[in-house]
Amino acid sequence: MMGRARTARIAAAIFAGLVLGPASAQPDSSDPTSTAELERILGHGPWPPPARSDPSNRVSGKRDAILLGERLFFSPRLSGTGGILCASCHETWRSFSDGRPRAVGIAPVDRNTQSLANVRLNRWFGWDGANDTLWSQSIRPLLDPREMRSSPAHVAALVRGDPELSGFYERTFDARPPASDEALLVDVGKALAAYQETLASDRTPFDEFRDALARRDFEAASRYPVQARRGLRIFLGKGACAGCHSGPNFSDGEFHRTGVASLLQDGEADTGRQAGIRKLLAGRYNLLGAFNDDPSRATAGGTRAASAERDTVAAFRTPSLRDITLTAPYMHDGSAATLCDVALRHPAAQGANAARESSRVSLSQDEAHDLVAFLETLTASPGKAFPGDSPTLCR
Repeated sequence: MMGRARTARIAAAIFAGLVLGPASAQPDSSDPTSTAELERILGHGPWPPPARSDPSNRVSGKRDAILLGERLFFSPRLSGTGGILCASCHETWRSFSDGRPRAVGIAPVDRNTQSLANVRLNRWFGWDGANDTLWSQSIRPLLDPREMRSSPAHVAALVRGDPELSGFYERTFDARPPASDEALLVDVGKALAAYQETLASDRTPFDEFRDALARRDFEAASRYPVQARRGLRIFLGKGACAGCHSGPNFSDGEFHRTGVASLLQDGEADTGRQAGIRKLLAGRYNLLGAFNDDPSRATAGGTRAASAERDTVAAFRTPSLRDITLTAPYMHDGSAATLCDVALRHPAAQGANAARESSRVSLSQDEAHDLVAFLETLTASPGKAFPGDSPTLCR
């Protein structure tokens, strides 16, 4: 036990030296802060996490369901007008986002399009958590008149009337398409979810650094850019980023008041999670309803407890930071054009309680520069996706 503790202290000391850079003095090997930093770094991995099926979706992980869902995802025929597809707002080369401040389907929508990469890891879906499963979230844009303007009858007629789709349906669900339009709509949502569960981001330079530390390969860890190491320390410490952007997916999956106020398309204030809870509990497709394939309802506890949540006004779900250079602009309203805008000026980057002036964090230009350098290493190809999104412009 003593040998292990000593090894851990030495590892923490070397780690702290790596983060501070080669010019820094070596810290005391008993420094508890260094040990805590190392543990927090390791908590952001390993990546990728193991796959797991969704008990509420009987075709989750099934090969035929994935193939059916992929065809539906890239089919404009699901939309009521025949001109909009899921991939219209979730472009593959943008990590399944769209590059717009706010989404545009058949008409403008209220919020920024979130990436679908690693969406299988979410507990809640959408910025406000109005859906508690990926399959129910997949149904929502189909029926939204501003997004795809479809209907249960339209979706059901498409599947029944297309020999290829109906054949895939039979192989996926081991039955012919049901007579109920709504039941068939739900099954389409479950096939779409099965496909989206496969959308995963690649390993990144940060993952290589994190794993090198885990195996005590400090030579490999030292190849991680010095500027990114400084930014990592800001991310863990002064920037107060890791409080919400935690775990291997760099998100706690929960809701926080960011201090970012915005209006919906109708001019009303966006109340975020507060409105999301109302929609969740009023919806027909939540985990408490008849379409949950898990008879035990074991995953429905969070849905039952949602009405008791407090401080939900203007709270929004923490997005993942993976592939972040590919998913600008940022925030639920798309109000931050670049990572530099987030680091220097945006309330959401100024602490978990950014709505209160007294808790806000202010970063210098150099610190913002370093923080962005770290964030760029959370994308598999950390080259800048947009010409203006460069830490040299953090001023």
